[in-house]
Amino acid sequence: MKIIDLRSDTVTQPTPAMREAMMAAPLGDDVFGDDPTVNALQDKLAAMLGFEAALFMPTGTQSNLCALMSHCQRGDEYIVGQMAHTYRWEGGGAAVLGSIQPQPLNHQPDGTLALADIEAAIKPDDAHFARTRLLALENTIGGKVLPLSYLAAASHLARSRGLNAHLDGARLFNAAVALGGDPYAQARTICSHFDSVSVCFSKGLGAPVGSVLCGSGALIKSAHRWRKMAGGGMRQAGVLAGAALYALDHHVRRLADDHALAKILAEGLQGLPGLTVEAPQTNIVFVDVAPERAQGLLDHLKARGVLATGLYRLRFVTHLDVDAEGVQRAVAAIKEYLS
Repeated sequence: MKIIDLRSDTVTQPTPAMREAMMAAPLGDDVFGDDPTVNALQDKLAAMLGFEAALFMPTGTQSNLCALMSHCQRGDEYIVGQMAHTYRWEGGGAAVLGSIQPQPLNHQPDGTLALADIEAAIKPDDAHFARTRLLALENTIGGKVLPLSYLAAASHLARSRGLNAHLDGARLFNAAVALGGDPYAQARTICSHFDSVSVCFSKGLGAPVGSVLCGSGALIKSAHRWRKMAGGGMRQAGVLAGAALYALDHHVRRLADDHALAKILAEGLQGLPGLTVEAPQTNIVFVDVAPERAQGLLDHLKARGVLATGLYRLRFVTHLDVDAEGVQRAVAAIKEYLS
């Protein structure tokens, strides 16, 4: 039985063409800065998104951490959402390793942080308080796309108060595709509101490993030092960067297919007894299950070759290894359980 893995878009396997690109990638030693494929990826993404420089990292967690530690010093603070990856899902690295205090704020229903809440969270210049230095946003956040008008307003507020702005753009290109038009141009527009952006290649873009941090030359120089301390210096890393380069050229526009499948999945579950389905904006579908219906649902799905995460709130994520038939199998398995 073919497994339909809807746990995350991180579970993708490299396509045959991507594997060929990886094997054909020219290699050097990236710690010495002379891996041509890594350098090509860094230069290409920085130019594409409108930044001076970029740095290839093993993971998005490390990319975000190096960004936060480059923007903030010990005793500084960053403002962030309660459900943002940099605060909730990355092991508390900013606090533990960077001695940077997070100031988490509640999200609005659309995933934004209210401008008034951001304004109120900025501390006065007083020895009693941590120094507020950075606003960190995420796009997409829980599968939701932050509006361009909001990004402009939030970044303007941050800079008017002397803060920098960082974007966890793990699914940047999902957001760009959802906005419509040329996704590369939309990604650049999103990034124009930030001083640094982390882009992940191992989620919807389908590469096996890797994220890239983009920013000014000075910020990337600092992040390079932090990457070394964090153990992220890799040698013949072009094997991995080759996959990211291939994804950048071939897997961005196809994200629209994942978004369409997520919509089909949500529509197939809509109206079923005991389920409340949140209409997806991109490739993530959240489904709230009545407690009396939840027990045993995940086991039932697994027995039928469908993998998901959650308990009372399920998350289904579409990606390049899921097709229309797989989505229909997932819908059928859930209907079978509820009946």
